[in-house]
This record gives sequence, structure tokens and C-alpha cells, in this order.
Amino acid sequence: MNIIGISGTPRKGGNSEILLNAALEPFAEAKWQVSKILLSEIKIEPCIGCEACVEAKSCFIKDDMQQVYQALESCDAIIISSPSYWRNVPAGLKALFDRTYGISNKKPLAGKLGGAIAVGRATAGGGQSKVLDVIHNFYLSSGALCVPGELNGVTASANKPGDILTQPRRLQQARALGENILKQF
Repeated sequence: MNIIGISGTPRKGGNSEILLNAALEPFAEAKWQVSKILLSEIKIEPCIGCEACVEAKSCFIKDDMQQVYQALESCDAIIISSPSYWRNVPAGLKALFDRTYGISNKKPLAGKLGGAIAVGRATAGGGQSKVLDVIHNFYLSSGALCVPGELNGVTASANKPGDILTQPRRLQQARALGENILKQF
């Protein structure tokens, strides 16, 4: 079995990446193949809305999105983590979501389980619920099934890199999200 974790933060080792790692721990313990895509390490160009993918059945832009396509097709489950930037997902994650339109006819996530993690700067109004909505909308548009964490997903408040490490309850909630997905198999 294979799970993919996508970290939407452009910061290497950011708080949302730390929570993603916690959510993936149960899969490693269960001897699943764990793959991670860190948007801090790859380059994905934005969709230009040309619709060439409709006819060609794939996107013509050649960049690191090719590895994302392969990962989406081969995974059994997926967890996406993201910080909140202006009450939305960062541009790189939005580009990833948009570019999956080019392979939507293949339905690579149909029937697969997905979990969501969002980190914002503030406890209220930091955009975490909006980020969960965006990730869940991507899942629902792709035919994936959303698995709850704490409520609809895992949310946390953290400002500086590493702040989340002082919040054991949030780390446990991220792990519980992974366990909730794992229980379905």
C-alpha cells in the first residue's frame, strides 16, 4: 500500500510539513510505502488555461508536475498539508491543484482516501478553515473521499518555523488523522 503526503508550504521544514510528517508516521509503522512531495523542493508552473490538455489528455508543460501525476496515480491514500496565506493555500499548491485538470479524465484519485492539514498564524480567522475547504474541494472535485481528523481536518496555529513542536496536542491530532485513514484499509 502506498500513501503520498504533499506539503504545500514553500518553507522547507515548515510547521505544516512537521504536521504532515506526524500524520504519515502511522503508515510507516504499518509498513506502507510513504512518499512525500515537498513543494519547497520542486517547481510547478501555473496552469495557463489553454485547454490543450483536454484534447491531448495531458498537460504540455514539462516541469516537476510529472512526478506529482505519477504519485497521484500510484497512491492508495493522500494527505495534503498547507499553511494559510491570505486565508488561502499558497500559490504553489494552487498551481498543483489547477494542473491536475490536465489528467482529470484519468481520475487518479477517484475512490481514494484523503486527509487535510492547515496551519495559520492566528487562532481565529487565520484562514485554517478556508484552507481545509480548498483542499477538501480539490479532493471532492477529484473523486477522493475526505477523511476527518479533529473535525473536518487538522488545524493549528503557529507563526515561526518549528513553533508547532511545542504543541504536542496538535502533533497527536495530525497522527490521529493518519490513523483514521489507516483504519479504512
